[in-house]
Amino acid sequence: MCRRFADDPAAERILDGGKILGLLAGLHDLVLRGDASWDDPLAEHEERLREWMERYTVQTNEVQRSWVLLPLFLHATRGAEAVHVLELGASAGLNLVWDRYRYEYEAGPWGDAHAPLRLVGDERGTPIPAALLEWRPEIRSRVGIDRAPVDLRDDEAARYLKAFVWADQDERMRRLEAAINAVRADPPQLVAGELPDALPEVLEGIPDDGLVLVFQTAVLGYLTQEGRNRVRDYLQAVDRDLVFVSGGTPRGQEGMWGMRVFRPGKEREFIGHADFHGAWLEYEL
Repeated sequence: MCRRFADDPAAERILDGGKILGLLAGLHDLVLRGDASWDDPLAEHEERLREWMERYTVQTNEVQRSWVLLPLFLHATRGAEAVHVLELGASAGLNLVWDRYRYEYEAGPWGDAHAPLRLVGDERGTPIPAALLEWRPEIRSRVGIDRAPVDLRDDEAARYLKAFVWADQDERMRRLEAAINAVRADPPQLVAGELPDALPEVLEGIPDDGLVLVFQTAVLGYLTQEGRNRVRDYLQAVDRDLVFVSGGTPRGQEGMWGMRVFRPGKEREFIGHADFHGAWLEYEL
């Protein structure tokens, strides 16, 4: 499909330095609206596709990542009386409401059996300990920071996320729709701002009656080195009960994340490797 559109004479005019992923999403948006088909020549929709490319940035929300993150969250919060959740790069907040989903691991399930979304993945390395899956943290608040947060109470915004799912990925679309419904049931607070600048104020606004679970998956890779350093230095120096779960550089491998847990003033814990989109976790504790 990408090759066909790349060869379309209108594609070069519409892209004008943009990414073909955005172009495909723009056409998918028109298809979801019922205003186009995948077989249409791009020239038929050139003006609307140009508008899409100018208005929207790429959004690759993947709620399957919560399946990888859950064991790290349980490990990081075990024993805490209460937890406040803060996501860096939250986008629409799909992974910010991770405790509303049902999870399946070799050692057993976690979460409400009647949850709107069930997540399953491939366990590699050490199986997730059954004792870890018994932990149920009390979530008292949740907030996310994003340069351009997506408000899923708006149908236009929900379609925007769906447009970035390939039309033949039925299972991924099903997960996305279920996660959208879970977010809409009780939307988390989403703060618009540049991450290094917004983080101190947002963190200061979180009550100090529990552990703050901060997490990120891909957002630090979009910051400058200075921005990454500012975020990490701040979290390392902050004077409160906090833990930071992060996906980052793998150990001696490529094409995957290295998953780590940070606590202010302590050594980082390496938890294992994981697929970028949450398909598998190689747990090493």
